[in-house]
Amino acid sequence: MKKVFRYITFWIFQSKFFPGRNVLRKIMESKLRENCVFCKIIKGLEKAEILYEDSHVISILDINPVNLGHALVIPKEHYENFLSLPEGIYSHLLRALRIIAQAIMESVEPKPEGFNILSNNGFVAGQRIFHAHFHVIPRYSGDGLKFKPVVKRYAKGEIERYANLIRQKINEPKTQII
Repeated sequence: MKKVFRYITFWIFQSKFFPGRNVLRKIMESKLRENCVFCKIIKGLEKAEILYEDSHVISILDINPVNLGHALVIPKEHYENFLSLPEGIYSHLLRALRIIAQAIMESVEPKPEGFNILSNNGFVAGQRIFHAHFHVIPRYSGDGLKFKPVVKRYAKGEIERYANLIRQKINEPKTQII
């Protein structure tokens, strides 16, 4: 039943024609944040197949894998998404991602032909658990997982405008709050 509810709500939120979808989206996001399953797993309140753990990061098997061996790498502290992660956690996450990807590539049968590392950030991007995490997905030719974006084209002068906007933000002086 939970799965059916999740699919229905996903399609409602994706529909441009559903009245009140923004209100429903905010309610759903709020409920998902309040009941963080990753925090429960980290505290030992929920069961999970733990693959790796250190003082900053935990890795578990995804219970809804794209392919068998699909793992998640999760910071132990609760951060909503990639942009909310403090700089000090990046090296721990990257180290764990490498350890998990290597282990998947060397141990899973049949042997994966490759792997994806990805992170969904925001509901519209597919994030359903509002605790930053990364997926490590073993890949096989013909496995059915396709990333087929509808590619857009920049109009004349737009590429320079977007590049300038982004560079301006990157080079903007940062104020530090102590």
